[in-house]
Amino acid sequence: MNILVTGARGFIGKNLCESLKNIRDGKDTSREGLSIGDIYEYDTDSDPASLDGYCRKADFVFHFAGVNRPKDPSEFSSGNTGFSEILLSKLKAAGNRAPVVLSSSVQATLAGRFGVSPYGISKKECEDLFFGYKEETGAEVYVYRFPNVAGKWAKPNYNSAVVTFCYNISRGLPVTVNDRSTVLDILFVEDLVDEMIDHALKGIPSRCDFDGTRPVFKESGKYCGCPVTYEKSLGDICDLLYSFNGFGEDLTLPLMPEGSFEKKLFSTFLSYFPEERVALATDPKSDSRGSFTELVKNPGCGQISINVTKPGETKGNHWHHSKWEIFAVVSGKGVIRQRQIGTDRVIETEVSGDRITEVFTLPGYTHNITNTSKTEDLITLMYANEILDKERPDTFREEV
Repeated sequence: MNILVTGARGFIGKNLCESLKNIRDGKDTSREGLSIGDIYEYDTDSDPASLDGYCRKADFVFHFAGVNRPKDPSEFSSGNTGFSEILLSKLKAAGNRAPVVLSSSVQATLAGRFGVSPYGISKKECEDLFFGYKEETGAEVYVYRFPNVAGKWAKPNYNSAVVTFCYNISRGLPVTVNDRSTVLDILFVEDLVDEMIDHALKGIPSRCDFDGTRPVFKESGKYCGCPVTYEKSLGDICDLLYSFNGFGEDLTLPLMPEGSFEKKLFSTFLSYFPEERVALATDPKSDSRGSFTELVKNPGCGQISINVTKPGETKGNHWHHSKWEIFAVVSGKGVIRQRQIGTDRVIETEVSGDRITEVFTLPGYTHNITNTSKTEDLITLMYANEILDKERPDTFREEV
């Protein structure tokens, strides 16, 4: 399947094109049965003459080219409606009835605060053009109305308020929120791309109609949309981003369950990190036995740390009521010993970076780790299922 993507170097277009290339090149093997041939990337710096050839050869068209924030509102008409007319006329001239996706916006509903939006008006005009093209040619047309789209590779202060917040907060720059209670319907670009590849490209788009600005998903819907979106207030978004930004101070990340808004927002936030923040300094706690360095903490998942034990030294000799840990030696040689409280039997596990083994330290067992080498440090990756609570540490000293 040959695919034409207009606006290919824009925010959404780039994310889609790179995902299509991964499938084409065999890097993404999760989409069985989907064969991608040529990907025709068309953007503002492309040779206009190339569009004729692309429109002849394309088996599917994603139309993402458009204008979001022009200097002159008149550019909405030329950049959105005008170019859409050019694209459709070239497809007609080529006799190509390939399916076409139009990237529209909820602003095209012209409902609520979007009633006088020049951008929304231009997008509504584009929609009408595409529906007319469908009636005239019989080609499949999928008109997607997207809400606020956020994610990697967007342009701060242009594509998305969320992206602008990520960019500014990660750099200590101010953000302006006029009303913290304002609610945005947010679509992450990775979910958008999944909809394009797994549904639109297969001829099974997620269809919907609109009740005001809200999509109502149903098979008979005139429009298309992405079912996975998140309603969040501007205040909550900013608060969450500021908590992400404080990670370097206490190493604690908020809960980020699979598929959650928090998980996706954190990935987006990291994608706008300034280069100087990519490497984070740690704070090792050292003594004659070695060092202990916390790496990351999460209130629902515990923490990960690195423990260095000097040759011949032993660390630990304590137990917990309910806390448990996993030790994985990644370099050096040693032995981990555990003894259930009130008994004499000791469990010994030899460990080595030559053969990495995960060893559980059991609740109710006092435990330690000894470096059995005379020359080499013992380096252990440690996971604890709880963050240390200094008020109730659940840690009690006792020799193994």
